[in-house]
Amino acid sequence: MPQNPFIDFQNKKVIVTGVSSGIGRAICIELKKYNADLVLVGRDRDRLNKTAEEIDNQKNHIIVLDLSMVDNIFSTIKDSSAKIGPIYGLCHAAGVVETLPLNISSPHSIQKMIDVNLLAGLELARTLSRKDVMEKDGGSILFIASIFGSVGIPGQIAYSASKGGLIAAAKAMAIELARRNILVNTISPGLVKTPMTEKAFSKLSDHQRAEIEKAYPLGVGTPEDVARAAAFLLAPQNKWITGIDLVIDGGYTAK
Repeated sequence: MPQNPFIDFQNKKVIVTGVSSGIGRAICIELKKYNADLVLVGRDRDRLNKTAEEIDNQKNHIIVLDLSMVDNIFSTIKDSSAKIGPIYGLCHAAGVVETLPLNISSPHSIQKMIDVNLLAGLELARTLSRKDVMEKDGGSILFIASIFGSVGIPGQIAYSASKGGLIAAAKAMAIELARRNILVNTISPGLVKTPMTEKAFSKLSDHQRAEIEKAYPLGVGTPEDVARAAAFLLAPQNKWITGIDLVIDGGYTAK
């Protein structure tokens, strides 16, 4: 394991959602390097098992949970924590994105993104922050948001709304939970090559894709770029960082 005075999760359990692929899986791999006990959350047990095998950590725990079923989150996480012990951290990396211009959006299509991207994150945080779930000395909550929660992009109105809401909620949560030593932060990545973003961008023309990628001075990001920052913000050693939105976008928003 790498030695790093700023990152060490020894004997700390961290819940990570969206672990089946992309950013969530990369975050699990990164946290494992620093001794975290991982609690993998997803709706597909086979894919969860695959991630668990890939990170090769004997202290993994698996929770099968469909995050779109928001009403099931509280009981599932609370019951699991009673079995595996107090939880230190949460990284909500699961997300849904769909390219939907305003004229073809519908309340139903918007609600799907709101449920997973925003409401599931808030419900996970509500459950984790309970005194009978989280470690008594506090912990750390991290949401993977998006730069499109702060800047505009055509066809992503619902996605932007869900991620913008997450950023705003996290700031309010950081203030509310500070008295209990619970840190709350967000990371806003730009375009990162994952199966989810590839699916979304498959609906665009080659010209549109090229124009979007050209907008990033340092090029398109990788899941590992986000994972390294996530490990830093979640780490118990970084106890004076809360309420921030860390933008990781290869210079996109610097222009």
